[in-house]
Amino acid sequence: MKKRVVVTGMGVVAANGTGLAAYREALQAGRSGVKRHEHLQKLKFSCQIGGIPDLSEEDIVKVIPEPEFRKLGEAQVYAALAAVECARSAGLKVDLFNGFKDTAVDWNTGVIMGCGIGGMDTIFEEMGPAMAEAEAADPGRGPAAMGTDVVPKIMGSSASVAVGRFLGLGNLTSSNSAACNTGTEAVFAGYNHLQLGYADAMYVGGTEGSHYGIWAGFDAMRDVLCSKFNETPERGSQPMGAMACGFVPGSGAAVLRIETLEAAQKRGAPILAELVSAFCNSGGQRDGGSMTFPNPEGVTRCIRRVLQEAGVAPSQLSLINGHLTSTGADPQEVGSWLKALELPPEKFPLIQSTKSMIGHGLGAAGALESAACVDQLQQGYVHPSINCEETHPRIQPVAGSIPRARLDRRLEYVIKASFGFGDVNGCLLFKRWDGRS
Repeated sequence: MKKRVVVTGMGVVAANGTGLAAYREALQAGRSGVKRHEHLQKLKFSCQIGGIPDLSEEDIVKVIPEPEFRKLGEAQVYAALAAVECARSAGLKVDLFNGFKDTAVDWNTGVIMGCGIGGMDTIFEEMGPAMAEAEAADPGRGPAAMGTDVVPKIMGSSASVAVGRFLGLGNLTSSNSAACNTGTEAVFAGYNHLQLGYADAMYVGGTEGSHYGIWAGFDAMRDVLCSKFNETPERGSQPMGAMACGFVPGSGAAVLRIETLEAAQKRGAPILAELVSAFCNSGGQRDGGSMTFPNPEGVTRCIRRVLQEAGVAPSQLSLINGHLTSTGADPQEVGSWLKALELPPEKFPLIQSTKSMIGHGLGAAGALESAACVDQLQQGYVHPSINCEETHPRIQPVAGSIPRARLDRRLEYVIKASFGFGDVNGCLLFKRWDGRS
């Protein structure tokens, strides 16, 4: 029998707000967190703008003890901050300053925390310089010069291991990586783990650092990143806009705690929304699908599968939170939504892009956008999709479905999709919690 799964907590570290309350305020106001960054100018990047959380060391060590903080890479720090907020919002006590003495292992809760391109800050700023300096001073000294904290910072599972340690999680502790679909896939994987009865609760999400080494490869790909709005960075991310010219890179993290309804009710947990269905697939890089573009048939199948498994008709959808990156793929994506839902433009649901305010968070994107979906359901609002006053000509038929300002609205179903490099797709369906068991 299929288990009901609910969201009981969330934590966010985003370019336009750290902490769920700040994130909500920025989303509702349509406030961008994209800024121009001097180091990208000095490195002669074509795209010199990006979404980077505004965090100081002082902010971080209020949550993470300094000795622990020093052992973490940037993506791990974002993941840990979001996870601690998530756990606390779910009604759980978390104190990282007592040496974990009061925290027993929670054998029934696990974590799947994804990352797209992790460890670049450690590789560029620690490993490389240490090896070069050692070789210059003492030729042949070898890797010993790097120190002992390098591997935990760069291994693929570093984000989930950090979250698992800080929260004392004894169930599955794993990291996934599926390009831009990473955060969404983590939610899907955690949902399945609960359905199989292997855990009562899972922390799921994605994280991504902001080191230039992560963004450099994209900058080298002609017309992939936005390079025309360096002087007006908040205008750079224009999903569905007529002047969209490439995505704006972003960073941050978001974590959702999902639980079986039975487990959540047993402990009297706050319930924010219900996750009623989830699915991931691939277009096989065939029939128009490639490393950078999704096979439209794969996208259509992914969306339809989620709706069919939930028994939800397209007409019941209140809102689409799309992948919508501010690239030439946006019209194709909207076309796939139209095909998958089989609704005429005049009956098309509201459609938005959270990336318009925070940029494209890569491995963190799906998680940050899922947090936005749940918050809109729980709080009863629709955030605007900014910078698309002039809609792309091929999206014009559904232009009336794009919110240009905050809407106060009771939502029932919100569908979230992500499409990543390598022709991979993910889709989640969230429902407003109505209190009915």
